[in-house]
Amino acid sequence: MRLTVVIPMYNEEARIKESLITLHSALSSALPQEEFEIIAANDGSTDGTADIVRALTQTLPRLRLAELEQNKGKGGAVKAGMLLAKGDFVLFTDSDLAYGTDHILSFLAAFEEGKGQAVLGSRALCPEGYAGYPPLRRILSKGYLTLIKLVAGFSFTDSQCGIKGFENRLAQRLFAPLETYGFAFDLEILLRLKEEGVPVLQLPVAVINHGSSTVHPARDALRMLRDLLKIKKAAKARKRLIKSANE
Repeated sequence: MRLTVVIPMYNEEARIKESLITLHSALSSALPQEEFEIIAANDGSTDGTADIVRALTQTLPRLRLAELEQNKGKGGAVKAGMLLAKGDFVLFTDSDLAYGTDHILSFLAAFEEGKGQAVLGSRALCPEGYAGYPPLRRILSKGYLTLIKLVAGFSFTDSQCGIKGFENRLAQRLFAPLETYGFAFDLEILLRLKEEGVPVLQLPVAVINHGSSTVHPARDALRMLRDLLKIKKAAKARKRLIKSANE
């Protein structure tokens, strides 16, 4: 199988049906159906999200449902989907298809052309990458990136972009030990990716569907800062262990 697309979900009953039908149709038009799968990872939703997806699996043959009994956070849902993936290339993107479907296929093509074992979306590399963002969210996104560059020695251009893809074996190594389940999970994955030292391609992307956001700027900024410090501490510990093992 060439491609797995993981869609994390939490209380998405208002839009998940349309998103999954749109995604399934786009991938079916571009790929033979046996070459892709969609894993909708339900993060302990308390509304009808899981029931909607369960019903859709009867009409969308390439759709699978992954269930988390309790809400863990976006990182937890992405992890669950990644670890179930069968595709050679495993990509996650948001439930509102914020970046559309064309990027999914361009990411797959870049991977299959050998341009990177990881293919990461970057709004910073696209002139229209932050177009349509509310001013406060744009400031927070760029401010958070600046902060993690200073604190964690971060070298990528966009940590929080919601579309990222990985070679399957690499995804298993990165996500199996994931400990950060909130919005900062991307940073832990990217720091682990940096430790792996594998080829990475960053591609410019822009948001084309601005759905309602579950981000609460003040509350989530504090949580992400807390998680950032924990992630940095864990990364230092791993570095010490590797150094000791090599001595």
